[in-house]
Amino acid sequence: MPRVFTLREEKPADWWEVEALYDLCFAPGREALSSYRLRDGIDPVEGLSLTARDAEGILAGAIRFWPVLVGGHRVLLLGPVAVHPTRQGEGLGGLLIQHSLALAAEQGWKRVMLVGDRPYYARFGFEVLPDVTMPPPTNPDRVLGLALVPDAWTGVAGDVTRAAPVR
Repeated sequence: MPRVFTLREEKPADWWEVEALYDLCFAPGREALSSYRLRDGIDPVEGLSLTARDAEGILAGAIRFWPVLVGGHRVLLLGPVAVHPTRQGEGLGGLLIQHSLALAAEQGWKRVMLVGDRPYYARFGFEVLPDVTMPPPTNPDRVLGLALVPDAWTGVAGDVTRAAPVR
């Protein structure tokens, strides 16, 4: 029987539980990654950071998005997305990604980027962004982007920098 998950916007009361899930999935040293320097002191984009809970209300997965700039253009930075190890392989990560990307498009965002595993994210349409540079030490082959509207990445190039929160 397929598992049923409830997706909802992450609330302030969810913060530490989501952080614990990220620590479990990515190890506590995850904050040393360059993408975290872009997020430090900035709130996730309202309405796009989601939690997934099972029928018992237990946190099974979470996804967050952050505002950044690439060459002065507004971009969503996806990540992290995590699924509890006991729930992996059930399609929950894909559900979180697809649902949140649809919400991002509804909010008027044009482009999304992330640092991640190309074979996994390619199935959602993400491609390598050869003209976009994340702060070091980031492998350029892991800098991926998705256009939410046609040609949204055309002419968008340069360094990824911090942006003010979007509410």
